[in-house]
Amino acid sequence: MDQNDYCKDKICIVTGANSGIGYALSEDLLNRGATVYMAGRNPEKVAKAAEQLSAHKDRVRTLVVDVTKQEQVQEAIEDTAAEAGRLDMLFNNAGIGGTLPYETATLEDWKTIIDTNLWSVIYGVHAAVPIMLKQGFGHIVNTSSVAGLIPPPFQALYCLTKYGVTGLSESLRYEFAEKGLNFSTICPANIATPIFKKTIDGKVHDEFPDAPDDAYPVDKAASYILDRVAERKGIIIVPEEPSTDLWQGYVLGMKTFEDILLRMAHERRVSYETKGSYF
Repeated sequence: MDQNDYCKDKICIVTGANSGIGYALSEDLLNRGATVYMAGRNPEKVAKAAEQLSAHKDRVRTLVVDVTKQEQVQEAIEDTAAEAGRLDMLFNNAGIGGTLPYETATLEDWKTIIDTNLWSVIYGVHAAVPIMLKQGFGHIVNTSSVAGLIPPPFQALYCLTKYGVTGLSESLRYEFAEKGLNFSTICPANIATPIFKKTIDGKVHDEFPDAPDDAYPVDKAASYILDRVAERKGIIIVPEEPSTDLWQGYVLGMKTFEDILLRMAHERRVSYETKGSYF
C-alpha cells in the first residue's frame, strides 16, 4: 500500500488542531484524502484553522472540546463516530510544554500539565477503544515527546506526562495487536511550533524565542509522522537524528549520554538563575 493511501477516505479526529503539530497533521491528512475533525477548546481558533483549510470543503469538520473534560471528550468522539458511521483514526495530540525548575513548580502546575498532557490522552483512548473494538479496526496515535523516552533536566513535570503517554501507548499496542487496533506514539524533538513561547499556565511570552535554532519544520514533521503511521510503526521519533542515538545511548547507560544530561542540567540552571528562563 502506498503511504498516502493509508489515510485516504479515513475518518480522523485530531485534538490540538488549531496550530503546531496538530494543524500540520490535519493539513497533511486532508492532502492524503482523509476527512478530518479538527478539535480545539477555543471556538474562534478552531473555526479560523478550519477556514485556512477550506479548499478541502466538506472533508474539514470542527469540534469544540476541552480535552481536560472527560465528558466533552467522550461526547465528541462518540458523536463523530455516530455521524460518520465509524472512527478510523484518533490523534490525541493536544498538549502543553513544561520546562521549569522543580522547586518553583506548584501543585496547580502539576495538575494543569497532567490534566492536559496525560488525562486528555486517557480520556481519548477510553472513548475510542470500545468504538474501534466493535468495528474491528482503528488506529490511535498519541503525541508524546522525546522527553517521554529520555529525561531532560528541568522537565520533570513534562517528562512525567510524556513517559506516561509512551508507556500507555506501547502497552496497548501489544495488548490489542490481535484485535485489529493499532497504536502509534509520536515522540517529537524540537519542532518549530508556538509551544516554545508558552508556559504551563497558557500565557504567551513574546520575549521567548520562537523555537530553538535546531527546530525541525513542522510540515516536514507531519509528513514524516504520517508516513510512519501508515507503516503501523509504534514509536515515531521525529526528526530521527540525533534523537534516536540519544535515546539508545540513554537506554544502554552510555556515560557519554549521562555527561550530555549533566551538562544540560548545569547550563539550564545557570540560565534560570541569571536570566529567569532556560533559553
